[in-house]
Amino acid sequence: MEFQIFSKALYSTWILYRPERVLFDVGEGISTVLGNSVYAIKDIFLTHGHVDHISGLWGLINTRNTAMGDRNKQLQINFPSGNRAIEAYLDFIIGMNPRLRYNMILNPLNVGDEVYLRTAGSFRRHVTPFKVKHTIGEISYGYHIYEERRKLKEIYGGLSSKEIASVVKEKGREAVTDTYLQKIVTVSGDTFALPPEVISNSETLLHECTFLDGKDRRNQNHSSIDEVIYTVRQSSGIKRLILYHISGRYTSKIKKWHNIIKKELEGTGTEVFLVHPEHVFEL
Repeated sequence: MEFQIFSKALYSTWILYRPERVLFDVGEGISTVLGNSVYAIKDIFLTHGHVDHISGLWGLINTRNTAMGDRNKQLQINFPSGNRAIEAYLDFIIGMNPRLRYNMILNPLNVGDEVYLRTAGSFRRHVTPFKVKHTIGEISYGYHIYEERRKLKEIYGGLSSKEIASVVKEKGREAVTDTYLQKIVTVSGDTFALPPEVISNSETLLHECTFLDGKDRRNQNHSSIDEVIYTVRQSSGIKRLILYHISGRYTSKIKKWHNIIKKELEGTGTEVFLVHPEHVFEL
């Protein structure tokens, strides 16, 4: 699992997730940073229609159309169904690129829809959108990435590894295991702090944190660090917390805040990372 992220509140946000070749949001400047790597992107998931999250779409779509790269790879753009800003921008881009040389699919999503990233064999991953609160009138989503996993059935829990191997040989692996869904990644999008029931058991949580100091917030349409810390403490199973969409006012104080947040979450088992507003973050 790898991430490449640029995020500065009000200016530009994009999150590239590998190995699935998935992009969450497409802020300006992304094509400049990624270059021909934009050909590797298979799916784009837009959280909402504000310009700092979609303005890089035109450049990305055009770069894939004109630069030297593999045009046999299709691009699917997934977005909140009914989001008028996104729909209007996509109409404009398509109108300005009437001769696309690759297959581009526009896929409006409703809450609970599933977009499969992998379906080969028994290894399956999919993305599911959930609704978040941002600005009035803006249809906004966060996204979960789920992975199908298997665990030993309870009735076989008391057996030794040798005994389990014997049962598997006799009945097959499917007979001794149950399938369950594991949230491996949650991307908040722009929102208030997500409630514990949404983020619990997500192995990697990417949460917007525009305000590292809650006193700087004037409107209730972004998260502050005290709220995020509270909701993470009330949750379980979060191994990594990546804070992004941080205001540029904290550029010179990122290290200080990183240490403060790590101390606040000490004992939770959660590793903390901050996406610097001026640099591309890689993990």
